[in-house]
Amino acid sequence: MYMNLFLKVRLASCLSALCLVVLPASLPTMANAQTRALPDFTELVEQVGPSVVNIRTLEKVVPRANTGPEGNMDQEMLDFLRRFGFPVPNAPRQPGQRPGRPQPEEVPRGVGSGFVLSSDGFILTNAHVVDGADEVVVTLVDKREFKARIVGADKRTDVAVVKIEATGLPAVKVGDVNRLKVGEWVMAIGSPFGLENSVTAGIVSARQRDTGDYLPLIQTDVAINPGNSGGPLINLRGEVVGINSQIYSRSGGYMGISFAIPIDEAIRVSQQLRSSGRVTRGRIGVHIDQVSKEVAEAIGLGMPQGALVRSVEVGSPAEKAGVEAGDIIVRVDGKVIEKSTDLPRLVGSIKPGTRSTLSVFRRGSTRDLMVTIGEVEPEKTASRREREEKPPATSAAQPFGLTVSELSEGQKKELKLRGGVRVDAAVESAARAGLREGDVILSLANIEIASVRDFEAVLGRIDKSKPLNVLFRRGEWAQYAVIRPAR
Repeated sequence: MYMNLFLKVRLASCLSALCLVVLPASLPTMANAQTRALPDFTELVEQVGPSVVNIRTLEKVVPRANTGPEGNMDQEMLDFLRRFGFPVPNAPRQPGQRPGRPQPEEVPRGVGSGFVLSSDGFILTNAHVVDGADEVVVTLVDKREFKARIVGADKRTDVAVVKIEATGLPAVKVGDVNRLKVGEWVMAIGSPFGLENSVTAGIVSARQRDTGDYLPLIQTDVAINPGNSGGPLINLRGEVVGINSQIYSRSGGYMGISFAIPIDEAIRVSQQLRSSGRVTRGRIGVHIDQVSKEVAEAIGLGMPQGALVRSVEVGSPAEKAGVEAGDIIVRVDGKVIEKSTDLPRLVGSIKPGTRSTLSVFRRGSTRDLMVTIGEVEPEKTASRREREEKPPATSAAQPFGLTVSELSEGQKKELKLRGGVRVDAAVESAARAGLREGDVILSLANIEIASVRDFEAVLGRIDKSKPLNVLFRRGEWAQYAVIRPAR
């Protein structure tokens, strides 16, 4: 009896041990399956990395006049004293430099990224990376540096093309944005904060995020920071599907949402820039709004689609074609307008002077109108001289050329912000960095700004002789700028 009990216990122990041995044997199989499902970015980096470049921009700044006795005299007085033999204080100056007239100096302006579009030296980047630059320096992965020529830049799409004198460069492969899927893995390569060839990865969050402008953007959760702008967004096939451009933030910090310009749109813009140096877009001259479900049902349209015409500009192509306020434009050349923002994109893609067909829904029926597409006027920006002649800032941010004020509670509610300060004036250094009146500053030196008091407190602590990084919001979109103090 005791022997049988002993055998049963022994057998049970052996079975338990067998189970302990057998169970772990299945775990590596599951782990390997999971590991195989995860993407390996190493080959992509080796494949695409050599095509990604670092872009540094420089601008010419005239140093402030000498603070000594000679620096306080105007040029005419100095010439008068010298002509008649009066002694004047000597100040060190470079050979060939006119007395009392400081020569322009090249100072760093910003850092961004780009990628090789063709082997003969055409490079694609963001317009805001090269905006306002007097000189552009491109550094390749092999550390070779080239001075680049700005072929053209389009601020509306934030696309720019620069050219370096080099051949045999490794060009990227351009992907098909239409094949891009939500949830698909993507990778970015760029120079965040000047750290060249940094790699980050994530997934596609949305394919056509509506921005209300000429481009629907690709939304991802790939980490994008200052310096990543202009770099490529790459799919797992090693193809470029977008240009990393901006982030979205309500708190002043990176919130895991970034946006890229679809590569097909960027290529279309780049082709115009390479051929003519500028981008032409069509317009018809209407002010539009969304069509609500209630309105669509009430007027018999059925589905809430199309663009509701609020008003028609006098003398515009739309007025000449017979478009009226209250019309709903449902198609352009047979292409359906799903939402109002589709209209400016479709019309903008049509060459000015083209005869196109507008299908409008008016008083219960649809009719076709023929319209001759007009041209969008180029953006007008103030020259550097005009910006520098503006009155100097009077706030605590004077070394940086900023005047700011509090946001009202209504403005905070409208913008969906907890804090921030409004830019009332941006001159000199701030204007050169791209800031302008109406922008909302969210953070300074990586410190969140909730009020003017916070703004002045941060400025009181930092070294005003060093560059200041600023996160600001313009409309719904947040972006970074680096303000370099006036010399």
